[in-house]
Amino acid sequence: MCGITGAIWTRAELAIDEPQVARMARQITHRGPDDAGTYLAPLGPSPRGVQPGVALGFRRLSIIDLAGGHQPMSNEDGSVWVVFNGEIYNFRELRRRLEGNGHRFATHSDTESIVHLYEDLQEACFEHFNGMFAIAIWDARRGQLVLGRDRLGQKPLYYAHHAGRLLFASEMKCFTEVPGVLGELDPDALDAYFTYQYIPHPQTIWRGVSKLPPGHRLIYRDDRLRVESYWNLDWQAERRVTMAEAVAELQPLLSDAVGKRLVADVPVGAFLSGGVDSSLIVALAQAQRTDPIRTFSIGFSEADYDETHFAAQVAEHLGTRHQRFEVRADAVSVLERLVWHFDEPFSDSSAVPTWYLCELTRGEVKVALSGDGGDELFAGYDRYAALWLSRWLDRLGPLKRLAGADWIQQLPESATRRSLVRRAKRFCEAIGLPPERRYMFWLQIFNERRRGEMYREDFVRQLSGRDPFAFLHAAWRRVGARDLVTRASLTDLQTYLPCDLCTKVDITSMAHGLEVRQPFLDYRVAEFAGGLPIDLKFRRGVGKRLLRAAFGPKLPTAIWDRKKMGFGVPLAAWFRKDLRDLVRDTLTANDARISHFLRSEVVRGLVEDHQSERVDHGYGLWNLLFLELWLRRWQ
Repeated sequence: MCGITGAIWTRAELAIDEPQVARMARQITHRGPDDAGTYLAPLGPSPRGVQPGVALGFRRLSIIDLAGGHQPMSNEDGSVWVVFNGEIYNFRELRRRLEGNGHRFATHSDTESIVHLYEDLQEACFEHFNGMFAIAIWDARRGQLVLGRDRLGQKPLYYAHHAGRLLFASEMKCFTEVPGVLGELDPDALDAYFTYQYIPHPQTIWRGVSKLPPGHRLIYRDDRLRVESYWNLDWQAERRVTMAEAVAELQPLLSDAVGKRLVADVPVGAFLSGGVDSSLIVALAQAQRTDPIRTFSIGFSEADYDETHFAAQVAEHLGTRHQRFEVRADAVSVLERLVWHFDEPFSDSSAVPTWYLCELTRGEVKVALSGDGGDELFAGYDRYAALWLSRWLDRLGPLKRLAGADWIQQLPESATRRSLVRRAKRFCEAIGLPPERRYMFWLQIFNERRRGEMYREDFVRQLSGRDPFAFLHAAWRRVGARDLVTRASLTDLQTYLPCDLCTKVDITSMAHGLEVRQPFLDYRVAEFAGGLPIDLKFRRGVGKRLLRAAFGPKLPTAIWDRKKMGFGVPLAAWFRKDLRDLVRDTLTANDARISHFLRSEVVRGLVEDHQSERVDHGYGLWNLLFLELWLRRWQ
């Protein structure tokens, strides 16, 4: 697990020298505090004409082969160089294959498998990696730079292409060392941020800078750039399989995914929320260990948001060594640090407890397992049940309009997290929409009507007319004509999971030099689960049927039967009490940066409506607060 950066150029005036690439790498020292390295090949003549100049920068978090895994790493003759962030979990199998083909290994690291597999297969090598990764490969013989990102987007990779030069990095802050790269905000990216709470790939907040999408590779040669998918999963295909057959296939598959992620030359622990997914990963890990695994949970003093008693129950059941940490409202002081680490606006408020969980965990271990991906793959979110229920209302025809009547929206809300009235309002407001628009409505921070009210006219004129919904809709269409719950869950796997969950985990963990491994996101598990009939995963509003059938005895019955809580933050209460003055003074200040885009009177109305307890705008206010602080730091 590391941080990578670098450049390739074909014009001398755009060259990156060794001190500059070293400074680029130092911007991400937190990702790799253990070691650093650079490689430089100058622009010059070659048999092909002109050989591009190349600079590679690297920061290392040492996990496997602590002594021998230094990067940049090359093959025997120096014609192929690699910098790599992540882990290749099948590197031992690849090594045996490569040694059989005559390759000689000088280290025991997974990086060297990348070098030699590229020698054999060139850019087709990415299809053979089981892992989480962002990889850059300089091929001197072909004069090309190849970038690749893992299938499900666990590791980030950014690039900026201008005539004559391509820059890349694990985090965009590396580009601050190159004048003129981070210069102009993209209004369409802001529009997407107000919609999703993140900025979808391939967009970034900066014009001229892009995210490499999950499961894609980039080939740069002769100053021409090609981006293409290498993971061509058929999201529409559905297997015919019985529950018994699925159980028999899943049990060894998920256990193997966990086992592969236990391989390390440093201590390994696990996050344990007390939910089904993290609890199951811990159970499968503990079954493969002879000593108690270290487990870590984060909680709140507000009981409605705290599930750490479930985590303690699981830890006792499995015999782990468990620690609990608590987040209080004053923890929002970490916002300034989050704003620096997240190089673009990102307002998933669960980044706050995740930050502290990673900080606590890093004090004890260097690698942690997590349960990310279980909800998307095995239909665990409450919104899937809402979509399933809405399907039945569709059959009522005109009568379904009663569900969206104005009188429902006038009902008073409770301040509790799981307020039935609040959830009913959100459900009913979208009933008249087509299924994909309905699902989008439930996911949005600010819906289309609200955004129209908030935006200043001069900001609207800067927008291209691109509908933020197009990102989700494209993923929805790729899933085809499968049932609604499958379409929603596999859409989340392509959108919400890489853009929100994986981004959050990557940034908050790497900020503390902690590697987080996600067994559910083994691509074999994703392909298996994605092709299952929905009735094996979800029935009558209840998800994760297959997980329970396959692994039921491993966890207490109470864990399987409990209501899902998620990893929410008590924003509504914080913004009305402890953080009341902060949110009001920051968002309604005369010099607020967000007033360049948003109508000040509308923002003031959102604050007043929330603090008077007329409406819960907690998530929307957090969205605006993060953006305001981000603009102050980066603009």
